[in-house]
Amino acid sequence: MFLFNTLKFDADHIWHPYSSAANPSCIHEVVSAKGVRLTLKDGREIIDGMASWWSTIHGYNHPRLNQAAKDQIDQMSHVMFGGLTHQPAIDLASQLIEMTAEPLQHVFFADSGSISVEVAIKMAIQYFFAQGQTDKQRLLTIRGGYHGDTFGAMAVCDPINGMHTMFEQVLPKHLFAPMPTCEKDEDWQDADIAEFRELIKNNHQQLAAVILEPLVQGAGGMRFYCPEYLRQVRKLCDQYDVLLILDEIATAFGRAGTLFAYEQADIVPDILCVGKAITGGYMSLAATLCSEKVAQGIAADGSGVLMHGPTFMASPLACRVAVESLTMLLESDWQGNVQRIEQQLIAELKPLQDMDLVKQVRVKGAIGVIELNKTFDDQMHWLPEFIIDQGVWIRPFRNLVYIMPPYIISKDDLSVLTQAMGKIVKKLSTVLND
Repeated sequence: MFLFNTLKFDADHIWHPYSSAANPSCIHEVVSAKGVRLTLKDGREIIDGMASWWSTIHGYNHPRLNQAAKDQIDQMSHVMFGGLTHQPAIDLASQLIEMTAEPLQHVFFADSGSISVEVAIKMAIQYFFAQGQTDKQRLLTIRGGYHGDTFGAMAVCDPINGMHTMFEQVLPKHLFAPMPTCEKDEDWQDADIAEFRELIKNNHQQLAAVILEPLVQGAGGMRFYCPEYLRQVRKLCDQYDVLLILDEIATAFGRAGTLFAYEQADIVPDILCVGKAITGGYMSLAATLCSEKVAQGIAADGSGVLMHGPTFMASPLACRVAVESLTMLLESDWQGNVQRIEQQLIAELKPLQDMDLVKQVRVKGAIGVIELNKTFDDQMHWLPEFIIDQGVWIRPFRNLVYIMPPYIISKDDLSVLTQAMGKIVKKLSTVLND
C-alpha cells in the first residue's frame, strides 16, 4: 500500500523527463545503488546499462567519491562564484586544462550540458561581435544531432527528426548539412563533405561557428561517423574564419575509446563542451573550455565580459567531487576497460544483426546500439516492466535499444545486459509483427 501511494503521488504530481502529466509513464522507485546495481523498493536488484544517462562511469556509491563529497560539505557546499573563488574550482580547471589539448586554456563552469552549449554559442557570437563582425550570428551543424533542451541548444538540434520539432517556429534559424554517412575513414568519399562545404562557403559571412558532436551523435540517433569528417570540417572552419564547437558532453572522459573523441581525428576545437561523467554521476556539473584566441578575441572590444553567470556556477561540492572522479579515471585502466567492453559488445551484439527487425548493430567504445527497422514509442506502456523483469535497466527510445554501462562493469554483468537487449528485440519483433 505504501509503495502504491508513493508512486501514485509521483504519477499525480511529478513530471519526469519527456513524460506526460495526463498519461504518466511507468516508473519504479530506487532506494539504493552500489557498483552497477540499482535496488528497487520492492527488493529487486537490476543492472544499470545506462550509467544514469552516461554519467556514472565509476559505478554508484563509490567510497572515494563519497568521501570527497563528505569532506567538502564539512568545509562549504556552496559559495557564489561572482567575485569569489575556491580551491576545488581551481583544481578542476587545472585538471581539465591538463587533460585537454594545449590550445584550450580557459574554463567556464556551467550547471548542465545544455547550459555549457548555451555558453559555447554565446562565446562564438561574442567573439565576432568584439571583432566588429556583428553579422556572424548563425551556426552550422549536421542533421541527426542533439545538443540539449534549452532554447539555444534546441536550435542546433535536428529541426525535422529531432525531439524539439514543435518549437521550430520560435527557435533561431541555423543551417543544417546532411549527417555524415562514412562510418570508417576507409569509406571516406568527397561527397560526404560536399554539401557541408557549399553551406559554409556560401554562408560564412553570417556564421559564427560550426557545432558538432564528434564521432558519436547521441540522443539524436546514436549514430557514429568517421574521423576524416572532423578533419575536413576543421579545415573548412579555418579556411572561412568560422569557430569550431565540439559538444563532448556524451563522449568526453573515455566513452568513445579515447579520453576525448576529437583525439581520434587529431584536431582541436576552438570551444569544447563537457559534462555528464565529469562528476562520476554524483551531481550536475559541466564546463565550456575555449582557446586563448577565443578568450582574448571576446575581450578585443575593450569590455570582454562573457555574458553568463549561473547562481550555482562552479559549486565547490560539485567541483571537489569532479576532481576526485577525474583523478580516479586517470589512475584507472579506463582505456583497457573501455576496450574490453567494446570487444564484448561486438561479440555479443553482432549476432543480432541477422534478425529481421534489426536494421543495424553499432558498437564504439563503451557504447552498444541496436537500431530497429520500426519505432516502438507506442509500446512503452509495457516495455519498461518487461526490461526490469530481465534484471536490468535499459531505456530504449524511438527505434533504438542501446547501452552505455559504467566502465567498471564485469564481463558477466555485461553479458546479462546484452542478453537482455536480445530479449527486448525478440519481444518487440513478436509484438510489432503481429
